[in-house]
Amino acid sequence: MTVEVVAASKVDDDLVTGLAALIPQLSSSSPPPTAQQLEEIVASPDSVLFLARDEGRLVGSLTLAFYRIPTGLKAWIEDVVVDESARGQGVGEALNREAIDEARRRGAKNVSLTSRASRETANRLYKRLGFEPYDTNLYRLKL
Repeated sequence: MTVEVVAASKVDDDLVTGLAALIPQLSSSSPPPTAQQLEEIVASPDSVLFLARDEGRLVGSLTLAFYRIPTGLKAWIEDVVVDESARGQGVGEALNREAIDEARRRGAKNVSLTSRASRETANRLYKRLGFEPYDTNLYRLKL
């Protein structure tokens, strides 16, 4: 497998269709993004939608979000998904390395992410890439 990772620069039918196939593999409770929602992500200076392709076929994606707070610029990795057919072939690592490089280029203080404990393979990857568990409580308020 030869994986190419690029930042999405335009939204077309192939991207919408590709993510419609990937997102259900990430979350059964969240619908795939619409073309308009993808346009907002791609157009935002505060997010980068990374796409992993193998011979043109979308096999993974990752969203990198940036936010500035008084203590500095931070980055957050979200919605990492690799197609079942491409798992274990370095796609997740390639996506994460591109995101880390982009965060570094932009001068982010750090890159954070969350991952369920049950995602053992993903957690091993994050540790291998240098991510360390952070001693904190994560709170969420559903709106």
